[in-house]
Amino acid sequence: MNHRIKWYLDTPGRFYRAIVKISFAIRNIFPILILIRPAEPLIQAHPAGNFFWKPILWEANISQFRKPSLTIPAQMERLATRGMIIANKDEATSFLECVSYYRLRAYWKPFEFERDDNHSGELAFREGLDFNTIKKLYIFDRKLRLLLLDGIERIEVATRALWTNLLAEKYGPHGYLEFAHYSKLSRHVADLNSLKEEYTRSSDVFAEHYRTNYTIPDLPPVWIAAELMSFGLLARFINNLKHHADKNEMANHFNIDASVLVGVLYHLGHVRNICAHHGRIWNRCFIVQFSLPKKRRHPELSRMLNEESKGYLYNTLVMIDHFLSFIVLDNEVSDWKENLLELIKSHSEINLSSMGFPDNWRELNI
Repeated sequence: MNHRIKWYLDTPGRFYRAIVKISFAIRNIFPILILIRPAEPLIQAHPAGNFFWKPILWEANISQFRKPSLTIPAQMERLATRGMIIANKDEATSFLECVSYYRLRAYWKPFEFERDDNHSGELAFREGLDFNTIKKLYIFDRKLRLLLLDGIERIEVATRALWTNLLAEKYGPHGYLEFAHYSKLSRHVADLNSLKEEYTRSSDVFAEHYRTNYTIPDLPPVWIAAELMSFGLLARFINNLKHHADKNEMANHFNIDASVLVGVLYHLGHVRNICAHHGRIWNRCFIVQFSLPKKRRHPELSRMLNEESKGYLYNTLVMIDHFLSFIVLDNEVSDWKENLLELIKSHSEINLSSMGFPDNWRELNI
């Protein structure tokens, strides 16, 4: 193993940092904290410092959970007490049997408010809110998740192909392993370790075939690696490419800047993970965001994006549609945008501003 890599992996400070993390995790159970400080005097110091045990002076923050479990009839009664109209209890019961009360909380939360005479601590619902509205909102969000997965899948597969073709043609089957093509050594080591874990864990036929027939190199060629790694790991490999020409070649395929490409890939991976775990998507402000294209270089695309709502879904939808316009399968034009517009049209009750849609979005050709 390269001595620089071994040094990085064996750094003793990683051990001490792990001890501190564990001590913070148990601080509410045991009043003990491990503190790390440099040894004194410095002439006697160990390179990694020393550590000692010290009693915590503050009192542990303990709060007993006392909320009772509720049957479905009791759940509906609580909703009605807070002001929700449940016209058809049988329908509501059937829905709550398939979609839990707790999952639905995210969908009625925008309709809550605190009453002036609130003594129970529970929030009330906006006047006139009925259970059917929440049901429709949940169904809209579910269909939207499936539509997002459809679009992101096409972009992900195309990006894997672009990365594979680029590196295989320029650097050979295993050139993607070489440190010379990446900016940061430590990041490349971490990415290779992640890839090795996924490769070792994989039971796919092509992974089994390489393991059975080849021992050197210990990782497969780039076209196999591209199919094994997660979307997030692929984005990290692309982001760490050393030569700007490599990133630009991929970005040019989508008529976008390389910096925007990498940001969008990270963002789409984040969105896809939320969708894959059936998380609420329609009014979420995403933690992983991307830089918007510069108006000077991409005036038409910039015109459609909403700078005032960078973290919301509208900009994601615009970028997915943009990327899909460069991905053609079977000589067919993508119908993704039409499906999106049809979904919005069929759910006119949805507040699109909560998704970051500007007031004039219909005029912006999306």
